[in-house]
Amino acid sequence: MAIDCPYTGIVDYRQVALSFAQDFQEAGGYVLTNFEVKDIEMAKEIPSRSKDEMKYPIIIRNTKGEEVQCQYVVTCAGLYSDRISELSGCNPDPQIVPFRGDYLLLKPEKCYLVKGNIYPVPDSRFPFLGVHFTPRMDGSIWLGPNAVLAFKREGYKPFDFNARDVMDIIIKSGLIKLVFQNFSYGVNEMYKACFLSATVKHLQKFIPEITVSDILRGPAGVRAQALDRDGNLVEDFVFDGGVGDIGNRILHVRNAPSPAATSSLAISGMIADEVQQRFKL
Repeated sequence: MAIDCPYTGIVDYRQVALSFAQDFQEAGGYVLTNFEVKDIEMAKEIPSRSKDEMKYPIIIRNTKGEEVQCQYVVTCAGLYSDRISELSGCNPDPQIVPFRGDYLLLKPEKCYLVKGNIYPVPDSRFPFLGVHFTPRMDGSIWLGPNAVLAFKREGYKPFDFNARDVMDIIIKSGLIKLVFQNFSYGVNEMYKACFLSATVKHLQKFIPEITVSDILRGPAGVRAQALDRDGNLVEDFVFDGGVGDIGNRILHVRNAPSPAATSSLAISGMIADEVQQRFKL
């Protein structure tokens, strides 16, 4: 049995994001890239700062020593949302645990087999959608993703490794509890990541004609999964501020569960409402 939803589709989300950025710039905003945040602090009242400058009391400083002064700050830092929160003196929890999602590609000569998006019924215990069939704007078909632990926050390749990221995962998060609670699921996901035949066997439940020779390994993404100290996967939105002068002027969007891209306009409206309420604008 299946549910047919003929209006399900997909967009080129890079183009959507560029369009959002263009709207923002046309409204008078600025988009700064390659601006890795190192410090978030309150400006000190010193003679060299004018009264106009003190209207924007928060200083965001990057690794190059460049500064941006702000009146209020909203962060949506994804894989680094916990660390950005800590920089501003706010709560470090929930911690972010990166999960890599590997995609497979259907060979061009077999793309005719997929006429639209095909999704399995997801496992309600986890916030992952499961391996699904996605026709892309360029005509290619992506199969996936799986969900395996990444050993680097931006670990898009299987052997990417960062010691600090791994130590944070082990010491600060509830990963060990999560592993013990869902050991068989984790092992199964890792097995499917290593052996294409295991993934193909799952795909054949939906399209029996697909074989191992019909697929290629494709790109990967990394999911910023929020995890609490008890090993629970956080599945709802988490908004966080802080205390004191700086905490009262910052809103951290700590978790935005799937489908965040699909729901981005609705989510932005919710964030705007939260900003108005918290900052009394």
